[in-house]
Amino acid sequence: MRNLAEKWPAAPDWTTAVLNKDGISMRTLGGLSQLLVSGDLTAWAQASGLAGEGVGAGAVASGDKYMVRIARDRVLAVGEKPFSIAAGWHEAGFAVSVMDAGLHVFEIEGPGLAGLVARGTALDPGQASRSASILFAGIGVLFYRLGSPDRARLHVDRGLAPYLWEWLEQSSVL
Repeated sequence: MRNLAEKWPAAPDWTTAVLNKDGISMRTLGGLSQLLVSGDLTAWAQASGLAGEGVGAGAVASGDKYMVRIARDRVLAVGEKPFSIAAGWHEAGFAVSVMDAGLHVFEIEGPGLAGLVARGTALDPGQASRSASILFAGIGVLFYRLGSPDRARLHVDRGLAPYLWEWLEQSSVL
C-alpha cells in the first residue's frame, strides 16, 4: 500500500523549532494546562476561582491562569500549572475536557505582530472581539494577546500545527 505520509513535509521538532524574521519570533509553547469548559460558566467560575468572561481575539490575557472565550457557553481555561478540577461532567452544570494533547500552542512576539495578524486574518489588529475563535491563515484558531500588544498566542488543533508553521515560514510578513 502506498504511504500517503510521504507527500507531506515532516513536522518540525517542536521542542527546538523557532522562527525569527522581520522583528517577529515564533515558537511552540509546551507544558500548559488547557481545559475546555462547556455549560454554566458562572458555576465554573465559582468552582475554579477564575472570574470574568474570558478574553476574546485581540484582547490581552494576564496571569498564570486565565480564560479564553470561545462561545457564549464555552471557554478554554489555560494555566501554567494543572487545574485542580477534574475532567468530566460536574453537577453544578458544566463539563470539563482536557485539551492538552488536542491543541498546539504557538507564541508569537515582536513589533511586527500587527502586520502578521493583518496578513493572516480579517480581524482588525487594533480591536478586540468577544470570542477568541477566528480564522487565521484559513484555519480555525484561538487568538489572543498575552501581557502586551506585541505578544500573542495561537491555539490550533494539533493536526493543523505543521500546516500553520509552514504558512508562517512562507509568509512574506514573517
